[in-house]
Amino acid sequence: MSKASVRASPRLVFARNLRQARRLKDLSQEALALQAGLSRTYVSEVERGMRNISIDNMGLLADALGIALGDLLYTDMLKRLAAS
Repeated sequence: MSKASVRASPRLVFARNLRQARRLKDLSQEALALQAGLSRTYVSEVERGMRNISIDNMGLLADALGIALGDLLYTDMLKRLAAS
């Protein structure tokens, strides 16, 4: 099986999209954590794919970024957001 055909886990897709969205909004991990009511360490672990995040906390982070949770789970989030 080639690398191109291997699908990233939903946790890693969320982690990558969370980091991209946070950077696009020009927010630090600390600022995002504060807005979401979470710790900076937790946000850092989520962005690195090290934390198995709950759906509730995913929602808190999406709300803090002003992005639909579904968008943070979409494999090509940036393309999807650019199209809307």
